[in-house]
Amino acid sequence: MMNNIYPLEWFDSLILQTFDPLSTNIDSLTDSDIAVISESISKESIKIQLHLKNEVFSLKKKRHIRVTVRQYHSTLIFLLDSIIENRTEKVLQSEKVRRLADLLISNLDYLISFIEDRFSYYLSLDERVPITYLMVCRKELSLKLQRINKRIFSSESDKLTIKRTVKILQNAIKEDNGKKLTYRRILYFRELLKLLEEHNTDLENPSIFTPLDELLIDHNFNSLQYISVLTERMTEQIYITEKHPAKLNLLLRFFKDFKQLHSNVKITFDASHQNIKDVLENWFTSEISFLQNRDEIEKSGNENSKRTINPSYLADENKIQCTLSSDQMGLILRATDETRILKAKSMSLIFKTIVPYLSTPFKRNLSYHSVRSKSYNPEEKDKEFVIKTLERMIKHIKEY
Repeated sequence: MMNNIYPLEWFDSLILQTFDPLSTNIDSLTDSDIAVISESISKESIKIQLHLKNEVFSLKKKRHIRVTVRQYHSTLIFLLDSIIENRTEKVLQSEKVRRLADLLISNLDYLISFIEDRFSYYLSLDERVPITYLMVCRKELSLKLQRINKRIFSSESDKLTIKRTVKILQNAIKEDNGKKLTYRRILYFRELLKLLEEHNTDLENPSIFTPLDELLIDHNFNSLQYISVLTERMTEQIYITEKHPAKLNLLLRFFKDFKQLHSNVKITFDASHQNIKDVLENWFTSEISFLQNRDEIEKSGNENSKRTINPSYLADENKIQCTLSSDQMGLILRATDETRILKAKSMSLIFKTIVPYLSTPFKRNLSYHSVRSKSYNPEEKDKEFVIKTLERMIKHIKEY
C-alpha cells in the first residue's frame, strides 16, 4: 500500500549517510558522481510533490490528511536542519561538496514551502520553523524592530516602554538558535510588530495605561520585564502620594482602569507564563491588601507598632556605607532585577526597599527614586567601574 512506502528515503539516505562527516569520505565523489546526484535531487523533489498530492487526494478523512501532511513537513524540516548542520563540518568544505549541499538545501526548502502553500490548513502552528525560513524571518523582523525603535513617542512612559519592548523582542527572536521558534511564535511577532508600526504615537489617554499599553495588553504581551515596567510606573505614582488614604484610592483607580482593558487570551508572547491580565490582577490584589492592612495598623494609633513597621525608621538606624557611588549602586540593583536574581513585584520596590539602608562616604540619605532613574542612563566610566568591582568579587569567591 502507498502508506507503507517511505517517499523521502532517497533524501534521507543522501543526507544522513552520504553527507555524514563521521561515516563517509564524501570528498571521494567524482565529478560524474556529483552530476548524477545533482540530477537526482531535482527528480526526487518533483517525485515527492506528485507523491504527496496523490496521497492526500486518495485520503478521505481530514484526520488522516493532517497526519500525512505533518509527517512530510516535520521530516523535511529535520532533513533540512541536518544538512545545514553537517555542511559546517570541515570535511565537507570543498567547493564541489558545498555546491551539492546548497542544491540539496534549496530543494528541501522548496518542498517545505510547497507543503506550507498547498496544505497550510493541515499544519500545526506549534511546529518549529526550519532554519532557512528562520533566517529570512529574523532579518525581516529585525528591520521592523529598527524602524519601531526610531519612532518618536511624546510620552516619557511610552519611550521607556517601547525601548524595553524592542529589546525583549530582539532577544526573543534570537533565542536558542531557533530551536524554540515555532510558526505560532513567528506569527505572533509579525502581528505585534505590524501593530506597533501602525500605532498612532500622538494618542492621549488620562489613564495610567497609555494606548501603547492597551495595545500590548490586548496582544497578551506577558513578558515579565514589560509587566515590571507597568507595576513600577504605578508604584512610583502611588508612593509619591503623601497621604495614605490617597495612595489606596489611587491604586483602586488604577485597578478600575485595568479591569476595563481587553486581553486576547488565545494568543501569548510566552506560553510558559500566565496571561498578562492574570499576573497584573494578582499584583493589584496583593497591593490593595497590603495598603488596606497598613491602613488598619495606622488607625490603631500604636506608636511602637508604627515605628516597628516603618521602613524609613529602620533604615535610618541600620545604614550600611557602600564605597560605590549612587549611580553605580543603581546599575547593580537594576541588573539584579532584569536578570531576576532579585524578584519583586516591581523594580521600584527593589530600589525602595534596599536604597534607604545604603549610604555613600559623601551622602548619608539617598533617594531611591533618584538612584533608580539614573540607572537608565549610566555613564561609561560607571559601567566600567561596576564591572571591575564585580570581577574583584568573582576573584575573591574563587579563592574561598
